[in-house]
Amino acid sequence: MENRLELASIETIEKGFAGLGYICSPRIATAVFLAARLRKPVLVEGPPGVGKTELAKTAATLLNLPLVRLQCYEGLDEAKALYEWKYGKQLLYTQVLKEKLGDLLQGAEGLAESVNRLHGFGDVFYSQEFLEPRPLLQAMEHRDGAVLLIDEIDKSDHEFESLLLEILSDYQVSIPEIGTVQAQSTPLVFLTSNNTRDVSDALKRRCLHLHIPFPSVELEERILESRVPDLESSLRHQLVAFVHAIRELDLKKQPAISETIDWARSLLLLHATELDDDLLRSTLNVLLKFEQDIEAAESELPTLLRELTPPATGTA
Repeated sequence: MENRLELASIETIEKGFAGLGYICSPRIATAVFLAARLRKPVLVEGPPGVGKTELAKTAATLLNLPLVRLQCYEGLDEAKALYEWKYGKQLLYTQVLKEKLGDLLQGAEGLAESVNRLHGFGDVFYSQEFLEPRPLLQAMEHRDGAVLLIDEIDKSDHEFESLLLEILSDYQVSIPEIGTVQAQSTPLVFLTSNNTRDVSDALKRRCLHLHIPFPSVELEERILESRVPDLESSLRHQLVAFVHAIRELDLKKQPAISETIDWARSLLLLHATELDDDLLRSTLNVLLKFEQDIEAAESELPTLLRELTPPATGTA
């Protein structure tokens, strides 16, 4: 792996990530450090919006490497993920070859020699010149390395996981018409999963495992301080406490860090100084994405607000 200076130690990764606005725990920094040193991919699991995709983006920025992203979906195959042939260019080449067929076969003695000449040109159709690399192959072609993000692997099929096994095991791929293509430089690979289905044991064995849960109150305050620095500290503390209380409710979708950041920026635009009933009711749609969740939260607002308000101290 090139550009290892920025990943010289776990502490270096933590500081480097923090400088780029990604506040990570020692566990996350350790996983990135080991992935780079052991040349193993990282399977990053956790609820949506906790920073799994952002982790790969930040690593690419820190290492000054290109980020190659493959978004997974049901039915994804090698033509979209690995490579395909440039059919348009092959067709154009066929037309040119057809026009020059007379010149090509001129002087050929018999059918066998004519066929041999045609076979010689036919091999060109399936060469590097006509190969269209897709994200997996693109990441392996970068001479100085790359960060490969295979996003939401749990949305793909088991057949696609099988395709990944050779690539993530030896960082090479077999193309029948060309042969084995080896990575120019081992990419740093992140696979993300929202746990909508179990990833196969074979794929898990090839990866380091990292689970990113919702952050603690302290960590989420640090994240907000980094991403929305203009927010008053008292409001930031209130906001994070409220979000953590909301996550305890029976919701269809719990608010993630990304929603917390969006809500903080919204409150900043509204010049809010503290949370109150009217402000919460008018901005809950930024934090929560389903109407039934908003209604559930609204019914609990009096209780949640009481918990945010510190008890008055009596005088002697």
